Amino acid sequence: CHRACEFHGLDNTLDMVSCPDRAEQLAQRVARLIALRRDSIDQQNIALVVFNFPPNGGSVGTAAHLSVFESLVQTLKAMASAGYDVQSVPNTADELRTALLEGNRHQHGTEANVLVTLPVSDYVAREPHLKEIEAAWGAAPGRQLTNGREFFVQGLSFGRVKLLVQPGFGYEGDPMRLLFEKGMAPTHAFSAFYRYIRETFQAHAIVHFGTHGAMEFMPGKQTGSSGTCWPDRLIQQIPNFYLYAVNNPSEGTIAKRRSAATLLSYLTPSVCEAGLYRGLADLRQSLDRWRQLPAKVSGPMEPESESAGVALVVLEQAKALDLPVSLDLNTDTVEQVDQVFQGLRQSLMEIDGTLIPQGLHVFGQPMSPTERREVLSAMTKACQLTIDQQDLEIILQVVLEAQSEQTAHAMLQKRLSAESAKSEAVESLIRMEFGLRENTEMASLLKALRGEFILPSVGGDLFRAPEILPTGRNLHGFDPFRMPSRFAWMDGQRQVDRLLARHLEASGQLPESVAMVLWGTDNLKTEGG
Repeated sequence: CHRACEFHGLDNTLDMVSCPDRAEQLAQRVARLIALRRDSIDQQNIALVVFNFPPNGGSVGTAAHLSVFESLVQTLKAMASAGYDVQSVPNTADELRTALLEGNRHQHGTEANVLVTLPVSDYVAREPHLKEIEAAWGAAPGRQLTNGREFFVQGLSFGRVKLLVQPGFGYEGDPMRLLFEKGMAPTHAFSAFYRYIRETFQAHAIVHFGTHGAMEFMPGKQTGSSGTCWPDRLIQQIPNFYLYAVNNPSEGTIAKRRSAATLLSYLTPSVCEAGLYRGLADLRQSLDRWRQLPAKVSGPMEPESESAGVALVVLEQAKALDLPVSLDLNTDTVEQVDQVFQGLRQSLMEIDGTLIPQGLHVFGQPMSPTERREVLSAMTKACQLTIDQQDLEIILQVVLEAQSEQTAHAMLQKRLSAESAKSEAVESLIRMEFGLRENTEMASLLKALRGEFILPSVGGDLFRAPEILPTGRNLHGFDPFRMPSRFAWMDGQRQVDRLLARHLEASGQLPESVAMVLWGTDNLKTEGG
């Protein structure tokens, strides 16, 4: 507005005024939150929404790092214990999965059980944005989740708590296209799904179950949502609670600002070293045999020698694994072969020691002592903590057995040198251990459903930011005064040195130009690394 006034030579001193549409929306949302506190728990309707992305890819009930069906069983049981009208909860995740993914789906040709059908005629009569949807997807009812007369809402009923499957969105084969098309709209089935939650089921609250669904990515403004934005139209005033992986505050921020979501962070799985699968393990064994051969004669390799035989096996195994090795055993010298094989062995060591997630997290379930030990061990490697191996074994034993942080400190002071016991590395491991023991996820969800305040927390990578613990808090992006952190600064320098060294080794010169692609998620995870 100010720029427009300056362009036209007008007075750009404008009064701040409220937007009636937004003020009314906010007031209604506050009233709905108050109703969560005041209305009887056993009379409240709660919608648990799981996702189906990418569409038609066998992805119903998946979410990043989360064991969705196990988490749903635990959530339904916790809600029943809290007094919600929850009936006939399956005993196991497999029972729930079968009930949702089988049921009557073959009768309707859907991917999951059909809970209810919605008359298309009713949708056409009541949808105020029908023309916009038809401009994008053709005349109602379209082709998704419909038999031409009715829309299908997939899910299961557990009394006043419904488990619902969010319709797939976008285009099959190009599911992300919808996100980048201006003037687009959700499908008829997608709009009808949220209309069912709002008006037919009359949900008191929605819980979007895991990272992440499609609703917050619907067309509309990136910031300052208005009544013309599809997330706002779809969810309107319903309180929206969103289970979100603690290591993804970047996309979680989108859910907050575009769908008014209160995020409830959940832990990422424990980690372990990747190791080598069969083919890679065989290749390393052959490389070890090469190293153990008697002193090799310099110069060209003799065709009938043992060295030539082992080298040929290594080349065949590497080719079968699609590992590029540029060698010619007929012309290259033994020294050249040995140098290439050393590089290949180094690559295998990197793969072997790479940290990868182990399993999936169950919402509300703390890590076992074994998993916590693996995380603490991995933390020393990922954060390059300077700890003697013998001291590390003592530290892990003590912190896993100690009943409190004070006890852990006292025990370590007796068993380690004064300098080691008070080191920053030890402090980090103790904070991590006792942060992992506390899991407030399920308690936080039940608090949120009662309209209570959820404590905020930064999100990020578990190793670099132990302060994200305990999970179950409302994620926000980052503290700008921590970007970059001291560790991120040092780690960034190390990464650049390695990058330049590898380029110099490969090409014989430093790069003339360097391009950087900045991703919000990765920068938040690494505190600016």
